[in-house]
Amino acid sequence: MADIPDELIRLERSAEEERAKLAGLTGDEYDEQWRRWRAAMEAVQAAITAYAAATEAGPDEVGQAVKAAVRHTQEDPAVE
Repeated sequence: MADIPDELIRLERSAEEERAKLAGLTGDEYDEQWRRWRAAMEAVQAAITAYAAATEAGPDEVGQAVKAAVRHTQEDPAVE
């Protein structure tokens, strides 16, 4: 797949950071953070869908390329 826009990488990275913040939370704190993570993931999916439509690429292909680009540029934030 061609170059992935920085905006898609930024959105995916942000969603992964929100996911990593779930670690160790319980109860209401977990629920609130889960909602933040879910909103971030929805933003990523919407951006991937729009980019795929604009480039006539498959959304799954774009999603996999975005995840690979993020993994390539940074370690998993859940490990930190």
